[in-house]
Amino acid sequence: MRGGEFKLEWEFQAFSIIGTIAFAISGAIVAMEEDYDILGVFVLGMVTAFGGGIIRNLLIGIPVTTLWSQGLFLKTAAISILIVFFLPLKWIQHWKRSEVFFDAIGLAAFAIQGASYAVKTQLPISAVMVAAMLTGIGGGMIRDILAGRKPLVLRDEIYAVWAILAGLALGLADLHKPWELFGLFLLVVLFRMLSVYYKWKLPRRSLRVAEERRSQ
Repeated sequence: MRGGEFKLEWEFQAFSIIGTIAFAISGAIVAMEEDYDILGVFVLGMVTAFGGGIIRNLLIGIPVTTLWSQGLFLKTAAISILIVFFLPLKWIQHWKRSEVFFDAIGLAAFAIQGASYAVKTQLPISAVMVAAMLTGIGGGMIRDILAGRKPLVLRDEIYAVWAILAGLALGLADLHKPWELFGLFLLVVLFRMLSVYYKWKLPRRSLRVAEERRSQ
């Protein structure tokens, strides 16, 4: 039992670090695109990295103050943001083309982290799926709102669905081995990038189109 707890803790830490780095970089790049100063870059990077976890904790009853005990992740995010801020602009311009990729990495890592957290606390499958979704998309939504952008999760390509499916997989199957979780991580990243490349979309109905036709 103790070995299982250690393994889950190791997995939780690993995916937390991956997600923290990816989302901190993503938030910092968005902040620089909006011409924020260094304080704004740090704020947006930190919000992107930790916003999803805070929202998840609020909904499943975990004290928000646990954030302050995560010194490793706070330092990791701060160092990632600082490195990005001082990188040559040419490198940042190149990374901007990979913004969706960083989002995909953060989405996958934090969805698995959030779902693992919910499974560890023995929450029902519905809560596991919600925890995966909120942890995966929460930080990015807050980032986009603060940057005055339409949240990525509300755009055309499928986004949150992959986090929900990751939570479903973790809730239904006993995925605890490192290679199983890493395989799930790669699948979420792969399908997120495929949905962008092939422009997969969820069904939608537009009142605007109907109104435009009526006015013609």
